[in-house]
Amino acid sequence: MDYDTTFNTLTTGSPFNVQLLDDVIATAYNPIDPNRAVANKLLMALQQHEGMWVHVDRILESGSTNPQLLFFALQILEDTIKVRWNILPEDQRSGIKNYIVSKVIAVSTMPNTSTDPTMSLYLNKLNMVLIGIVKKEWPHNWPTFITDLVGSSRSSEMLCENNMKLLMLLSEEVFDFSKDQMTTKKVTNLKHTLNTEFTQIFQLCEFILQHSTQVSLLRVTLQTLQRFLTWIPLGFIFQTGLLDVLVHRFFCDEQYRNEALDCIAEIGALKLDTREYDAAFLKLMVDMTNQLQQMGVRYDNPSEAINVNGGGSMGMNNGGSKGSSLSQLYLDHSDREEQFVHKLALYFTGYCKTHLMLLEQNNPNAASLALNYLLRISEVPDVEIFKITVECWHTLTHSLYDQTKQAHSANMAIFKSNSSNSRSSKLNQLYIPVLHTLRHILISKMSKPEEVLVITDEDNNVIRESTKDTEQLALYKSMRECLVYCTNLNWEDTEGIMLKKLTRQVDGSEWSWNNLNTLCWAIGSISGAMEEDMEKRFLVTVIKDLLGLCEMKRGKDNKAIIASNIMYVVGQYPRFLRAHWKFLKTVVNKLFEFMHEVHPGVQDMACDTFLKIAMKCKRKFMTVQVDEVRPFICELVENNNLSGVVGDLEPHQVQAFYEAVGTMMSDRTPIVLQGSVRMEHSEILHQLMMQPNTAWRTILANGSSNPAQMTDSATLREVIQILKLNTRMVQTIGSIYTSQLENIFQDLLNLYRHYSQYVLSAVASQGAIATQMSTVRLVRSAKKEIVRLFSSYIEKSGPPEADAAAVVSNILPPILDPVLSDYSKSVANARDMEVLVFVFKVVSRLKSHVSDLIPKLFEHVFPSTLEMITVNYEDFPEHRVQFYYFIKSVIKNCFASLFNIPAEQQKLTVDVIVWATKHTERNISDMGLDILYELLQNVGRTPNIAQGFYRQYLLALIQDVLSVMTDRLHKSGFRMHATLLRHMFHLIQMNQVTVPLFDPATAPAGQTNPAYVREYVCNMLLNGFQTLTPSSVSAFVEGMFNLKMDLNSFKTHLRDFLVQVKEFSNEDNSGLYQEEAEMKAKEQAEAILRQRQSVPGILKPSEIDDDL
Repeated sequence: MDYDTTFNTLTTGSPFNVQLLDDVIATAYNPIDPNRAVANKLLMALQQHEGMWVHVDRILESGSTNPQLLFFALQILEDTIKVRWNILPEDQRSGIKNYIVSKVIAVSTMPNTSTDPTMSLYLNKLNMVLIGIVKKEWPHNWPTFITDLVGSSRSSEMLCENNMKLLMLLSEEVFDFSKDQMTTKKVTNLKHTLNTEFTQIFQLCEFILQHSTQVSLLRVTLQTLQRFLTWIPLGFIFQTGLLDVLVHRFFCDEQYRNEALDCIAEIGALKLDTREYDAAFLKLMVDMTNQLQQMGVRYDNPSEAINVNGGGSMGMNNGGSKGSSLSQLYLDHSDREEQFVHKLALYFTGYCKTHLMLLEQNNPNAASLALNYLLRISEVPDVEIFKITVECWHTLTHSLYDQTKQAHSANMAIFKSNSSNSRSSKLNQLYIPVLHTLRHILISKMSKPEEVLVITDEDNNVIRESTKDTEQLALYKSMRECLVYCTNLNWEDTEGIMLKKLTRQVDGSEWSWNNLNTLCWAIGSISGAMEEDMEKRFLVTVIKDLLGLCEMKRGKDNKAIIASNIMYVVGQYPRFLRAHWKFLKTVVNKLFEFMHEVHPGVQDMACDTFLKIAMKCKRKFMTVQVDEVRPFICELVENNNLSGVVGDLEPHQVQAFYEAVGTMMSDRTPIVLQGSVRMEHSEILHQLMMQPNTAWRTILANGSSNPAQMTDSATLREVIQILKLNTRMVQTIGSIYTSQLENIFQDLLNLYRHYSQYVLSAVASQGAIATQMSTVRLVRSAKKEIVRLFSSYIEKSGPPEADAAAVVSNILPPILDPVLSDYSKSVANARDMEVLVFVFKVVSRLKSHVSDLIPKLFEHVFPSTLEMITVNYEDFPEHRVQFYYFIKSVIKNCFASLFNIPAEQQKLTVDVIVWATKHTERNISDMGLDILYELLQNVGRTPNIAQGFYRQYLLALIQDVLSVMTDRLHKSGFRMHATLLRHMFHLIQMNQVTVPLFDPATAPAGQTNPAYVREYVCNMLLNGFQTLTPSSVSAFVEGMFNLKMDLNSFKTHLRDFLVQVKEFSNEDNSGLYQEEAEMKAKEQAEAILRQRQSVPGILKPSEIDDDL
């Protein structure tokens, strides 16, 4: 297949060759055809060709049975409608509209359309094309669309069914998907028109529901109604017979039950500002629960029932115990029954979240029944359904907790069995049994926390978790907070349930790995929710029982499961451990025992738990405790003790262990021994590092006598592990590490030079391919670890051991020479990204102290890195990210130093920043925009360079930012595009740019910068976008110079312009609203955090800043 010949034939041939296009499409969809790539390229080119749409009718009428051909033709037409509709002549627009309408009518009334899947998909695509036309033409050019649609529906049930689908699509397009596809004014107009004309639509739906017997039509009508219910006037819902029809006719009929339930759930979740329809909501729940009981859906155990008719005892049996439980219904029936349970969950949760308080105040029996149904739904063995119910329970328990706080301030007791207050008594009667059952459900189904590493696989083998299940962690968070609220409401009940379940684990009556896991995960989740004395009593019982269970059970798998649960539980209660030293010491020694257990995951979890405890209890280890003669840290770092603990650990586990000890040492409380003798942190560090330092010296001694030994793979791996351990230490103890660095500093420099020379020699003799050889890769890994160690030290440096001036004068110069020299001399594939991290941290941490070093850093880093990252947008992604971090840090901390580098490098720096804004990787482009704004801000604050900078760069920067903003690839940067453009245009309008941006020799008399830039930008936009008119561009440019526009107004101005541009109207433009979404999310997160901080136990121990 020849590309050029085929393309020319299809785009210029007359008449259009439908068969040739059919052959091209068949080739493109044939996975074994050798011409498939050429065919796909042809289809992409044809889809972009502006004249292809005129052949769509010929293709659709060709009689081809190839569905891909029909869909391709309709996709071309749909794209044309989206991007070119407004510039088509009126007669062509009218012709397209009439043709598509007639085609929709013809296809929808074919007898086989509903039964043939291909024809159904074809009709759906035609519908989408028609709705695309409606969005462009209605209401101004097609005011009778709704009337025409409703009128035609009465002529044929098949046509009526498709018309309902069209109305459903229209509702979704206008109310759900319109925000980023149309201007604000257009969306508002469409919504207003649809609301105004909805009476006709409702009458049609009402007519169908009352008179039709066709199952498919009734189902699609109910589905369409469900889309309308969130926005139609409330009178259509509550002042007509709609609710009764949904509940008493369609919900009772199995054929329509699920569709009716979708509508009922939508209505039940409506949150209104008026109390006018409270009676309707109350009646809705009573009617629904009555219907469920008549259907035989149980809400209770066989011995329980509730009367919901407003009076009588809550224990009266009305037949509710007959029939099937929801769990049985879910497990034993069809997919539609499973969907029914899922939709029922949506109904009850939506209703309870919005109207439960109304229900409990006016009909507590109905409220109780609704909550019991919700409990039964929560027991259904389906994770997705359980997630829905947990969210509702979270909202409910949160609300109840807030009520208890208010009641406490009013000296009332709620949810306690001895309450005498009448309001409290009613709530007790309603909620105490519900919350008791809810606690049982949450504890028995508790999801796995992030900290637990020992799990069982599908074959019931105990293994180490390899990947995190993010959905499971999200569920755990919701369940944990819900259980914390339940515990705050009645901690005695929670404690009683947990201890009873634990007793059954110990006596074996309910022993299983799953039961023990969920119980212990639940116990760990309520840390902080009890008062400290109660928590102590509870936790002592739990840990003693778990330790006893560990001794009692036989088998490595059993012990691994129990050990993981012990470690998880103790790690969640640092407050208890801090208050009880002997218990803390016992727990830590038990962790040391677990560090010798080789079962998968146990050692990792022991080290992680030790680190977690060290973070929260570090001061306890650094001071002398009751009945002790010295701090625990002194006992721990003794060589014999240390080697005995870490002897069976893998290197990464040893590093975690040393990090834990370093975390203890980060507490700068003076170390006082018996008799008031003080011990310096450096002495502790010396003892702690004795073992790795001995190994280090041995390696270097062997390398001194035999240099080849230093590049042996085993030696290299050992060197790398020692370096990683040192890096973990400096990251935890900060400048305390200075004494250790002094011990090995010269060794590190010598080793770096040795390894640098080795790599350079290997590349010189074997070429760039040498960097991929195993030994060279290990050598480079060692080099990287040395630079990481230096970077970490610079980042953590500070007084008293390492103030900035001392680091710059004593530490930095010996490091820069070998590191920077090696970076600039190496080939691209051998340059380590860690060097860029190092120079970034040097500038960001030491700030103005290194201003004089900026030219040297640029000399070695700038040209070498540019040649790596400017070839394309893909190579060396990590290098380019760190390079821009370095540039940003220089501009922020050492801005004046930029003008101490050569002029060509200054221009290159600006060019590099602009190039970053055009990068296809979002993180790079966003960083480039941030850097550019920081640069402009600093330029504005430096008068002696501002005008020269503006003359050289300002117009080009305006053009570049406008180009990036309108290129469709960088919508995520819209906030900064708007910020930059507003800043630059307002600079010009406020006459802060005093140098002429034009050529005075050729400019007319009286020319000003604002007038010149207006004309310049208008011409640029008109040349770039042929579909724009001069008047619209002029209005847009004038708006950008409007000084009264704040940033939000400026962004709205830009958005409306971008939606008019043809390239944007066919795209997902949600990125243009990203800042608002992020700001809203941030505000919500801050509000949630403030609320969570006020609830005992809601914050996990790791989230509380109480490291002592």
